[in-house]
Amino acid sequence: MTPLMSLLLPVVLSAVAVFVLSSVIHMAMPWHKNDYVKVPDEDGLMAAMRPFGLAVGDYMMPRPNSGADFKSPEFMAKVNKGPVAIMTIRPGTWNMGQTMGTWFVFTLLVSIVAACMTGAVMAPGVDHRRILHFVGAITFLCYAMGGVPQSIWYGRKWSTTFKHALDALIYGAATGAIFMMMWPQG
Repeated sequence: MTPLMSLLLPVVLSAVAVFVLSSVIHMAMPWHKNDYVKVPDEDGLMAAMRPFGLAVGDYMMPRPNSGADFKSPEFMAKVNKGPVAIMTIRPGTWNMGQTMGTWFVFTLLVSIVAACMTGAVMAPGVDHRRILHFVGAITFLCYAMGGVPQSIWYGRKWSTTFKHALDALIYGAATGAIFMMMWPQG
């Protein structure tokens, strides 16, 4: 067993590394460019939606009131007529500082989870390749698997989910490498 306190430096450094890598991936790399496409007549659609005064939250349309609705001809007619949508309404302002800060806290939490799990089963001085694999796998799972239910249940494009999994693979490799290099020798 390796105490968490002896892993604080790799925890912080790996969180910083993932934060920097994710910034580069999302700002400089082209692979997330088409995750979201622009709707035709964006201004017209936004103007048409404003009178509804939708509060911040998640919406589905058409939305069934019960399981029985899925069998009703009226509900199925709405589905078939379309459009079918799942959408999130955000506040009218975008606080990038708060969003980035929350993302960093999440990267820190993932690194802490990886440290706790790995430290519970790996002793100081263990073969460093085991650290790389174990930490890398935990980190990959933390970053990648949350998107899969979005594609299964809510129709998010699988290509977007796979691209996020590729990001997670990069984050896992970086986190695993940092823990491998800084694992206590015993």
